[in-house]
Amino acid sequence: MKRVSVAGMGALALIATLSFVDQMPGVGGLLWHSTSAIAQNVKTQGQIQLRLEAEKQVVAQDQNGKQSKTWQPLKGQAVVQPGDVLRYTLSGENKSDRLVKNLTLNQAIPKGMVYVLKSTVATNDTKVTYSIDGGRSFVENPTVKVTLPDGKVETKPAPANVYTHIRLQVPSVAAKKTVKAIYQIQVR
Repeated sequence: MKRVSVAGMGALALIATLSFVDQMPGVGGLLWHSTSAIAQNVKTQGQIQLRLEAEKQVVAQDQNGKQSKTWQPLKGQAVVQPGDVLRYTLSGENKSDRLVKNLTLNQAIPKGMVYVLKSTVATNDTKVTYSIDGGRSFVENPTVKVTLPDGKVETKPAPANVYTHIRLQVPSVAAKKTVKAIYQIQVR
């Protein structure tokens, strides 16, 4: 059984571009450290406090066979197995008395995980884009070229397993306000 570690949630801000790198090299157990980071916009001296939290989907079945789904916070040491669905909540709180403009957050899809298509929900007119090339380019609807049996090449929606990053572009965060994005991933 491999260990999965989410540690060292790092943030780097330079004029309002933030990049998170959370890598999960395995799938057996998950060591979760719920921490926060401060990112400072050097142009306006605004501060955004970032927080990344994870929850595991728990599916239960009652005596009549009806399934219910709930979310269990991952705290301390938690175990995840292949097929488990995790929900990440990324929030950014503007701790300053100034408006922060053009905030960009890049979130890597951890290794050993697959993005759950169409699961991202964000606040404040946030534009959500995705990368399938390791974070070099981002688009709203990634596509791939597929060669059909007859030799024709078609453009198709990218499958979930090739998504590598999520980018959130927030036009502005008012003083003392919080923006939030939620997305799901599945353990391979």
